[in-house]
Amino acid sequence: MDYETIFSSVGILSFVGWGALIAAPINARVTIIAARGVGILLAITYVVLLGAGWGVEPEVSYGSLAGVMNGMAAPSHMMTGWTHFLAFDLLIGSWIVERAQASEINHLLVIPCLALTFLFGPAGFLLFLALDAVHKRRAISAS
Repeated sequence: MDYETIFSSVGILSFVGWGALIAAPINARVTIIAARGVGILLAITYVVLLGAGWGVEPEVSYGSLAGVMNGMAAPSHMMTGWTHFLAFDLLIGSWIVERAQASEINHLLVIPCLALTFLFGPAGFLLFLALDAVHKRRAISAS
């Protein structure tokens, strides 16, 4: 299996999905569906890679940091892990945009959350949760 080609392909797919999320206000529903569709394609790719790498040495051992690091030495395992991150971060990004639009949060405030989610997954998710909480408090105090 040519992992360099797979790496490039999932990276390009991921950028298409993130581009759709950044452009979400242009045609909100369509862009969220497009980003989520890309996330699903990445998830399917992950499952295929997972199956293709099953039983490949070195075996991943989740009981220790050394075991995980040893397992990630195999290109098949590393590619599977990378695709896992790309898929989940993009799916969380699509949830963020969908939730922000439902809460009527200005998209310009959401973009830093998306950038942080793209780069550092859970940190961007937490930033959005904080933004959403502040937005809800302001909405309650304004009413």
